[in-house]
Amino acid sequence: MSLFLTLLYVFLCNSITLSSSLSLHFPLTSLRLTTTSNSSTSSSSLQTSLASRRNPSQSSSSPPYNFRSNFKYSMALILSLPIGTPAQTQELVLDTGSQLSWIQCHRKKKKPPTTSFDPSLSSSFSNLPCSHPFCKPRIPDFTLPTTCDSNRLCHYSYFYADGTYAEGNLVKEKFTFSSTQTTPPLILGCAAESTDDRGILGMNLGRLSFISQAKISKFSYCIPTRSNRPGFTPTGSFYLGENPISRQFKYVSLLTFPQSQRMPNLDPLAYTVPLQGIRIGQKRLDIPASVFRPDAGGSGQTMVDSGSEFTHLVDVAYDKVREEIVNRVGPRMKKGYVYGETADMCFDGNNPMEIGRFIGDLAFEFGRGVEILVEKQRLLINVGGGVHCVGIGRSSMLGAASNIIGNVHQQNLWVEFDVINKRVGFSKADCSRSLP
Repeated sequence: MSLFLTLLYVFLCNSITLSSSLSLHFPLTSLRLTTTSNSSTSSSSLQTSLASRRNPSQSSSSPPYNFRSNFKYSMALILSLPIGTPAQTQELVLDTGSQLSWIQCHRKKKKPPTTSFDPSLSSSFSNLPCSHPFCKPRIPDFTLPTTCDSNRLCHYSYFYADGTYAEGNLVKEKFTFSSTQTTPPLILGCAAESTDDRGILGMNLGRLSFISQAKISKFSYCIPTRSNRPGFTPTGSFYLGENPISRQFKYVSLLTFPQSQRMPNLDPLAYTVPLQGIRIGQKRLDIPASVFRPDAGGSGQTMVDSGSEFTHLVDVAYDKVREEIVNRVGPRMKKGYVYGETADMCFDGNNPMEIGRFIGDLAFEFGRGVEILVEKQRLLINVGGGVHCVGIGRSSMLGAASNIIGNVHQQNLWVEFDVINKRVGFSKADCSRSLP
C-alpha cells in the first residue's frame, strides 16, 4: 500500500532561485516504514561522487566529492543524507510522489527518533516567519494554506493516504555534503510531531521539491530485489545528475499538464507516464489504453512512484488482471484474503516460483519497445505469514483514481527521471551489484 501518496498539502509553492546546481550519486536504503526495528545496517557501502554541472545562470563549478553510506532494503527507499552545518545525518524516504521534504525535529521533552535533527547545533538553520512569502496562500498547488503558530512561525501539517502524518514548522537548511560542497538553504519541513521515524525527500515536479530547489536536472535509482535470506541485506543505488550508463536507457516522454488545468483527480506534479497496456505471459490483456490516461476529471493518470510499495490499478484494469490470474491459478488463490486492504491476488505456501511459472511474466507496456518486465520468478511478493501476493492492488481501495507503478515493480531496473527533457528512462539491471 502506498505510504506516500499525498492527499493534503498545507504549505505554499513559489518559484525559487538558488545559487548552484548539484550532481552526485550515492546509495539508498529501502525499508518498510511500518518497521520499527533498529537493527544494524549492512556493512556493505558504495562509493559516490559529486560532479558539478553548469547552471545556466551561473558559471561556478564544484569539485568532485566522495560519499559512502550503509543501508538496508525492505520496501521503502531510505537515504542517509548529511544536513546542516556541521552536518547531521538524517534518514529520508526517497519519494517521487511528494513535494515537501521534511526532517525529524522532535522536541527534547519527548523521546525523539534515532536520527532526529537538532536545529540548535546547526549554524545554517533558520525558521520561516509567518510574514515570509512562502507562508501566504497564493499559489493553488496545495489544498490548504499554512498557518501561524504561537511564535509567529510558519506551521505546516502533512497527511498521507494511509493515515500517517507529520507537522511542524517550515524552515531553511542546507544539505552539507562536505565543508566545500553544500546546497543553498532549502525550504524544508521540520517535524515536531510525526507517525514515522524518518523524514521525506520530496522528489516530484513541484516548486518546493528537492530537485526543483537544488536545480537537479535528472536523477536515477536502482532497486534490488527483496530477499528473505537471514543475514543478507540487498543494496540499491541512487544518482543525482548524470548516470554513467544512461546511454543504455530506453525513454518514454512524460505527460505534462499546465498548472492552470484544474482536474479534481489529477496530480499535475507527479511523473505521469503513457502506459499503453499490460501483458501476462504472451497475452496482452483486453484493457483500453484510455484506462491508463487521465480523463476529463483526471482519473486514470499513471504515475511512477518510489514511495508506493505495491502497484495499484484502477478498477477496469485491476479486474482484467485479476480475471487472467484467476484463469491461470484460481484454485490456488487464498480465499477471502486481502493484503493491505487493496490486494487480493494472494497465495499460501512456500513455493511462489511455481505459482509464478503458471502465471508467466508480467509486463507494463509503453510502446516503441519500452516496457517494465516483471519476470515470473519474482512475480509474487512475500507479505509474511507464509503468504505471497501478486504486487498489485486496487486503487479505489486507497481512495485514489489513479494507476500507480510502485517500487516493487521497479526492482532490478534503473529508473531515470530526466526532468529537463521531460522523460523517464528504464534499463534492466542487477541492482545488487556495485555502481557502474
